Amino acid sequence: TRGAAGQREIGFDWPPALAARAAWPVGATTAAARVAWSDGAEGGVSASLGGGTHHANAGQGSGYCVFNDVAVAARLMQAEWHRRRRALLQVAVIDLDVHQGNGTAAIFADDDTVFTFSMHGERNFPFRKSPSDLDVGLPDGCTDDVYLDALRPALATVWQRLAARPPGLVFYVAGADPHEGDRLGRLKLTTAGLAARDEIVLDALRERRIPAVVLMAGGYGHVVDTTVDVHLQTLRIAQRAQAAWARASTA
Repeated sequence: TRGAAGQREIGFDWPPALAARAAWPVGATTAAARVAWSDGAEGGVSASLGGGTHHANAGQGSGYCVFNDVAVAARLMQAEWHRRRRALLQVAVIDLDVHQGNGTAAIFADDDTVFTFSMHGERNFPFRKSPSDLDVGLPDGCTDDVYLDALRPALATVWQRLAARPPGLVFYVAGADPHEGDRLGRLKLTTAGLAARDEIVLDALRERRIPAVVLMAGGYGHVVDTTVDVHLQTLRIAQRAQAAWARASTA
């Protein structure tokens, strides 16, 4: 149970059914992770309609996030991988939600088996940020060109730093909230710019044959349909990436 302060930190009241409801995205992300790194042509890219609850810490929810689905799924996949293969599964988190993934960063601080990368609005929530392995803070009003010009070298840095321990699984926390129509985002990306973002990330993962779990994360559009459209666009791009992965697996 959580008192009033804990509920304020999460951002909403704590009715009795909330814990069960909040566990569903954790299960969905874990199921998607199992699909992504399964052996054979069916593996590659998977997605969950929920997930990306990256503000939740190990002992406290925050920022509309009760449980950190990425952290739970990463640990479960590492345990399952070790049981099956007696080997260590390296994991990476690419978090492009407009808000920094402070909970994920804090949970995996000083853990060299999980690499955390967050690119986010520097002046946006959370105002006390837990350091990721790599953080890129963006100015308010950031447009497509500025954003993508920051993303490409940041990803190059990620691959360089992971060269000695390449990940066997990546969680891609996409987020619709960098969109120009988002109430909380403070950035100015277009729908086309977010499509380019998703393609850059998923093409890089597919080229490196790194299984990926795509998560929707945040989105708070003035027009709800715009947020839905951005999330659906991410899913379509993930679907194309999976189709390309499957073709390469059977070639």
